[in-house]
Amino acid sequence: MTDFLVRGSLEELDPKVFELTQIEAERQVRKLIMIASESQAPIAVRDGLGSVFQNIYAEGYPDEASRWMSEDEILDHDERLLHYRRYSDPRYYKGVEYADTIESLARRRAAEAFAANGVTADEIYVNIQALSGGPANNAVYHALVQPGDTVMGMDLLHGGHLSHGSHVNRSGKNYNIISYGIDDETEQIDYEVIRALALEHKPKMIIAGFSSYSWVPDWKKFREIADEVGAYLLTDISHIGGLTAAGVVPSPMGIADVIMSTTHKSLHGPRGAVLMTTNRLISRKLDRAVFPGEQGGPHVNTFVGLALAFKLAKTEDYKNLQQKTIDNAIAMVDQFQKRGLKVPFGGTDTHLINIDCSSIKGADGSTLSGDMASRILDVAGLVVNRNTIPGDRSALAPSGIRLGTPWITQRGFDEAKSRELADVISDVLLGCQPYFMDVPKKRKRQRRANIDFALLNDAKLRIRELALSAGMDFEPISSGYPHFYYLDDKVNAKDGWAAYDLKGKQIRQTLDYTLSADLSALKDGESVATCVHTPEKIVKGSLTRVTSEAYRLSVPEADANLASTWLRDLSDGYVSLNVEKSADFAASRVPGPFVVSESDTAPVQRDGKDEKESDKAFYVGIGQLEVKSRAALPDFKWDEPADPPLQRTPIFEAHKALGGKLIPFAGWEMPVWYSGVMEEHLATRKAAGLFDVAHMGVYDVRGDDAASFLDTVCGNDVGGLADGNSLYTQFLTPDAAVIDDTLVYRRGRDNFLVVVNASNDDKDRTWLESVRDGKVKIDNKYPWARTYGYDAEIRNLRDPKVGDAMKVDIALQGPRSRDVLLAMGVSDEHRARIMGLKRTQLCDATVGGFDLIVSRTGYTGEKMAFELFVHPERAAEFWMAVLKAGEQFGVKPIGLGARDSLRTEFGLPLYGHEMGLGSGQLGQADLGVAEGGFGSYVKTYKPYFIGRDAYIANEKKRKGVVARFTFTEKGVRMAHNGDPVMDKRGKVIGWVTSCAADMNGTLTGQAYLPLKFAKKDTPIFIYQSAPKKAGVAPAEMKVGNKATLPSAAVVVTRFAKL
Repeated sequence: MTDFLVRGSLEELDPKVFELTQIEAERQVRKLIMIASESQAPIAVRDGLGSVFQNIYAEGYPDEASRWMSEDEILDHDERLLHYRRYSDPRYYKGVEYADTIESLARRRAAEAFAANGVTADEIYVNIQALSGGPANNAVYHALVQPGDTVMGMDLLHGGHLSHGSHVNRSGKNYNIISYGIDDETEQIDYEVIRALALEHKPKMIIAGFSSYSWVPDWKKFREIADEVGAYLLTDISHIGGLTAAGVVPSPMGIADVIMSTTHKSLHGPRGAVLMTTNRLISRKLDRAVFPGEQGGPHVNTFVGLALAFKLAKTEDYKNLQQKTIDNAIAMVDQFQKRGLKVPFGGTDTHLINIDCSSIKGADGSTLSGDMASRILDVAGLVVNRNTIPGDRSALAPSGIRLGTPWITQRGFDEAKSRELADVISDVLLGCQPYFMDVPKKRKRQRRANIDFALLNDAKLRIRELALSAGMDFEPISSGYPHFYYLDDKVNAKDGWAAYDLKGKQIRQTLDYTLSADLSALKDGESVATCVHTPEKIVKGSLTRVTSEAYRLSVPEADANLASTWLRDLSDGYVSLNVEKSADFAASRVPGPFVVSESDTAPVQRDGKDEKESDKAFYVGIGQLEVKSRAALPDFKWDEPADPPLQRTPIFEAHKALGGKLIPFAGWEMPVWYSGVMEEHLATRKAAGLFDVAHMGVYDVRGDDAASFLDTVCGNDVGGLADGNSLYTQFLTPDAAVIDDTLVYRRGRDNFLVVVNASNDDKDRTWLESVRDGKVKIDNKYPWARTYGYDAEIRNLRDPKVGDAMKVDIALQGPRSRDVLLAMGVSDEHRARIMGLKRTQLCDATVGGFDLIVSRTGYTGEKMAFELFVHPERAAEFWMAVLKAGEQFGVKPIGLGARDSLRTEFGLPLYGHEMGLGSGQLGQADLGVAEGGFGSYVKTYKPYFIGRDAYIANEKKRKGVVARFTFTEKGVRMAHNGDPVMDKRGKVIGWVTSCAADMNGTLTGQAYLPLKFAKKDTPIFIYQSAPKKAGVAPAEMKVGNKATLPSAAVVVTRFAKL
C-alpha cells in the first residue's frame, strides 16, 4: 500500500530549518535573556506542544460537569469514554474525546494552582482557549461591556498594556478609555486619584494589572473603587501569573470579577492565556466571547503544555523559584541604584525592573534612548526590551528599558549573580555615549549611541561567562560567526597568518574609512600593505581586492581576533571610531553592515616592502601616526567669465512661439512667464506645469569609484542611496562654504546622475574634476590629501561628445503630472514602473516614443512631480508633445517667475539667496547649509567628506537659520532679498532672502533670523524696499509728509502644507 504520510525528522526533511532551531536554542543559552515577558518552558512542555493533539480541531468546550471533577475522575477513561460515546459532548467536531480530557485536566489544574483567599478550585470557572493575553482581554471586553462604554485602565506610557486602552489597539478604538497613571512624585499608583476618576467617569469596567509597573496592585482597593461605581473589575496578572500561582504575591482570586493571565511569562508554560472567574454567569459570557466570539478552534496541543505547567505550579520547587525570582529582581534594583542608575517607580516587589536611560547624556545634549540601550545590550549578550517610562510622550521613542528575572532565575541565578549581572549592565549603560543623528527618511533627528570597543567586548566576555556557567537543559551547538563571536575565539590560521573575506554593498567605502590603503589604486587580484587601526593597537596586514564588492584582509594570527572583532563591531555600528581615545567625541560610523568571515583562501603575508605613505585625508586612526608633511595643494578659485554670450536651451524657439517673455538668467535667455506668474503658479498647484530646466548642468559619475568620490564631495549620504533613488545635497569647500546645492540620482551601483544649478555649471564641473584629479586642496588638516574614488569618470551630459548619452532636464510638476505622462502613451511595463515610483525615486521609461529618465523629484514642493531627462535633440519635440497630451488636464508652460514663487511658497532654497555665495547681507557672512535651514541634509555620521570638520565647528557657534514667514495682511509691499527684518522693538535681527505671492495671493517668503526668532508663530517686522537715504526726521515732519514703515509678518512652518 502506498500512502502519502511524510516520514522523517525535521533534521532529515528540512535541515536548514532544523539548523535554525538549533541556532535559536544556542542563542537562548549563550545570551542572558531578561525580557520580562519571556521564560524557558520546560522541555516536557515543549514536547507537549509537538504532540499529535496538534492535528485536531475541537471547536466548543468539554462537558460543563467536568469542571468539578477531580484529576482522577477526569482521567478515568472507562467512565469518561462510555459517557462520551453515549451522550457525546457540546463540541462541533467529533473525534475529540481525548481533547475533552486534556482540556478538562488543564482547566482543573489551573483552578487548583490559582485557588487562594479561601476560594476553592471547585468555585473557579476556567477558560484556557484564548490564544494569548491580547485575545483573552478582548474576550473580556466582548463579554462584559459594549462598544463605546467607558473603561478604565493604566496608561501605556506609565506601565499599562496595549489591550488596556491604548489608542493604537482596538480596545482604545472601540471603547471610551479613561487612563490612570502614577503620582509624579512617588512614581506609584495613587488610589485616591483612581477613585476620583472612577467617580467622575463611571466606567463599566476597571482594569487592574500592568506590563511594566513593577509593584503588585492593591486588589482590595481596586475592588472597593469598582463596587463604588458599579463596575466590573478585570485583573490582568499576565506578568505576575507565576508569582500569584506560587502564592508569593497577593492574589486577586475571589476579589476580581475576572482574572486573566498569560501562561508563558512568569508561569513558564506555553504561549496561551487563562481566564478565571468565580461567577457562573460571567463564566458563560466569557466562554461565548472566546468561542465563537473571538476565535474558532483552540490549539489543543497547547492544552498539553498547559496541563503540565499548571501541575508544576503546585510544587514546592516552583514556589521557591518564584520567590527567588522576586529576590533577584530586588537585588538588581538595589545594585542599579548603587551604581547611580535611576529605577522608575522607585523599586519592585515583583520580577519587573525598569531603568531610566535618559539620565545618560551625550555631549550634544542627547540622552540615551531605550532603543539604543537595548540594542547595545543585545550586542553584548544581554536581551531586554525598550520600554516607555513615566515622562515619555510616545511609545515610539521610549526612554527606558524593561527587564525581568524569570529566565535567569530558572537558570540558577541567585542574588549574588544577579548583582554581578547588574554591574555588567551598569557598566555598559554608563559607558554609552548618546548623540543625535540625521537619519535618511526620518524628519526628526534620531537618538543614537556609541560605546567604547574595549568596554563592549569586556561585557560580552563577562556575560558569556555568566551564561555558560548557568543551568541549561540541553547541550547547545557552537555556531560561531556571524551568529556569535568573541574577542578570544579560536583563529583559523595558516603559517602564522589569518585571512578574512570582507563583503557588503558598501564595502568599498567602508574600507576607504577603516583602512590606510589606497583603494582606488587597487585592481582585481592585487594586494597592498595596509593598517587596521584598532583602539588597542595598530594591526599591520595586507588587503587583496577580489572584486569591486569583495576584499580579503590578511593579518598576523596574534592580531586576527582583534582585527576581525573590531571590524565586526564597526559593522554593527555601535563602537566609537575614536581609537585615539581623546576627549573629543565623534558621532560617526562607517557604512554597513558588512560581512567579516574567515576565508578559505590562503592569507597574503605582508613583507613590509610595499609600504606607502597614505594620501588619504581620513581613515580611522589616522591621528595615531605622525603623518609626513607634504606640499599643500592650492585652494580652489573660480573667476566667472566676463560678459559671456547668452545661451539658449533646445526649447528656445518653442518659448518664442508660445509667447514667452524672454529675459537673461544665469547666462541663459529664458522665459520669465507666458500668461502671468500667478496664473502659472495656480496651474501648477491645481493641474500641472511644464518647466524648461534644460539650462541646468547634468553630469554622470560612473565606475567602481563613483560612490566613494561622490560621498567625498557631497555632505549627504550618497553611498547609502539604493539604486533608483535620489537625494538633495551640497558641495562644500574645506571651510564648509557652499559651492552649490545639487540633486544626485543613483541609476545603478556604479552609475550616478548629478544635476547642478545653471549659474554654477562650469564652476561645479571644474571643482569636481579638480578634486578628482588632485589639483586642489580638499582638507585643511592634511592640505596635500587626495579624495577617495579619484578614478571616477565624470561626463558632461550636455556635451555632444557623449553622443546618445546626452541628457537635458524638463520638469513636469503638479497633481495631474503623472496623468499627463501616461496619456502620452506607455507600455504596460513602463506604466507599472512610473506608477510604482515613490517620491525621490527614478526609473528609465519610454513615454510617447521618447526615451526618458523619469524621476519623482522637483523644485515646487508638489507631491506629484517629475523631472524628465531627455536627449537634447528631441527636447523641443518632447516639450510640445507634453503640452499636447496635457491639454485635457490643464497643463501650462511655466516661466522662471512662477518657478521662483512656487519654490518660495513651499520653502525651498535658491543658491545665492538661502545659502552660498552672495547670500550674506547686511554685512554678514554668506550662509552655510545649516543657516539655510537644510542642515539635516549634511550627514555628519559619515566619517569624512570635504568640509566636515569645519561644518561641525560652525554648527557649534551657529546663531541663526532661514525661516519661512508670511505677512499678516494682504496688499503690503513685496519684500526683496536683503530687506531688513526687525523685532517688535525695531532692532534689525536679520534679512529677507526670498519673497513671493502664494497661491492665495498672500506674500510669503524666507528670512535669515536668530534662532530664537525662527520659531513658529514668532512676530517679525519687515522693512520692504528699505530706502537707502534717510527721509525727513520724525521731529521735523509736517502734515503730508510720508514715511516708509515696516510691515508685520509671522514665522510659519519651515515647509508649507500644500
